[in-house]
Amino acid sequence: MSGERRGTNPPPVPPRRSGLPARSESAGQVPRSIPPRSAPPSNGGQPPQAIPPGRPVRASAGPVRPTPVRSAPRPAAGGNGRGGGYPQQGALASGGRGGRGGSTIRIRKGRVAGVIAVLVLLAVLAWPIGLLIWANGKIQHVEALSGADNTPGTTYLLAGSDARGSGGIDDSTSGARTDTIMLLHKPRSGPVALISIPRDVYAEIPDVGGDKINAAYSYGGAPLLVKTVEQLSGLTVDHYVEVGFGGVSGVVDAVGGVRLCLDYDVHDVKSKLKWEKGCHMADGKTALAFSRMRYSDPTGDIGRAQRQQQVIAQIGKKVADPGVLLNPASQVGLADAGLAAVVTDTDTGIIDVAMLGLAFRSANGDDGVTGTPPIATINYRTPAGASAVLLDENQTGEFWAKIRDGEYPAGEKIGGMPGS
Repeated sequence: MSGERRGTNPPPVPPRRSGLPARSESAGQVPRSIPPRSAPPSNGGQPPQAIPPGRPVRASAGPVRPTPVRSAPRPAAGGNGRGGGYPQQGALASGGRGGRGGSTIRIRKGRVAGVIAVLVLLAVLAWPIGLLIWANGKIQHVEALSGADNTPGTTYLLAGSDARGSGGIDDSTSGARTDTIMLLHKPRSGPVALISIPRDVYAEIPDVGGDKINAAYSYGGAPLLVKTVEQLSGLTVDHYVEVGFGGVSGVVDAVGGVRLCLDYDVHDVKSKLKWEKGCHMADGKTALAFSRMRYSDPTGDIGRAQRQQQVIAQIGKKVADPGVLLNPASQVGLADAGLAAVVTDTDTGIIDVAMLGLAFRSANGDDGVTGTPPIATINYRTPAGASAVLLDENQTGEFWAKIRDGEYPAGEKIGGMPGS
């Protein structure tokens, strides 16, 4: 037959693959062809490669993977400029496990650190806030303020309530008295002043008449005492704070005792104070007797007022000690001991008491003013024949005006006995 070689059979034609043109018998190659427009190229849009003559086309169960086109690579952000295949910075930070995984780890660590920081902050804030709420709930309140027009500055009236039969006090006197009366005044400018008013000061008690000033508490409780002190001083009381004598003993024990000084020996039967001349550490019971003793004091009520100020000043120093101030157990013990015996007016809370403490500390420091009103005599006889302390009426008006306006020099002890 013409056109055929003897003894030679034509090569078999393989089955036609989908998407590939049939092999040409005459050329022995697969001609270039464009796939139909209706279907996308099965090999990623690249033209099929030429198949050498004589090599059969093998059928495949899956699609043919396209050969990637090599082109000049663009350095990836954070890469080394040598093309693809190198992990980015996020992947290196995570131990080479890919940028996405490393970011997740860093984000999770950041969230944990943030949660811990928030919890620590809450703990730091929660303790003092919780302590304030708890302490505020321990304060008892009483109607005390007079509602008089305000005077410049802030004035606190502190009364030591001497309820017989409590706080280690047991004598023949009945009823409740204020054996300690102090006026703490913080002026708009100038030093803070702490003025002790002797309990036996003869004063005019509203709606009662002339008597010792501490009798005002017996006649009308805290409201009448406030009115009497306002009338005597010309200062309107902004905060009333009453402390039972039992509270003084508890506070001294809570701070671990205080160091007190007295320059003579004492063996007082009524207060039960036994003291050797000099300075000694005193526990709560001794500090209470130290504050109350007067019959063995040559200056009587005046000396007692000075010793009471000494006790309070020493308590303030111990409370300010970091070992007490920053110790949660000490804070609770101190608040529990002190506030259990505290009564304030209805408008005074724990924050006001704290401000009182700061003002008290300032008054007893080098920048404060302490003393008593000017005294004419400690042997005045009342119309009823009782012994009392008479203030110098020629000096008291100016004295209280200078206290109100903060005009006394800081660090000065003012008033007191004639010639002192």
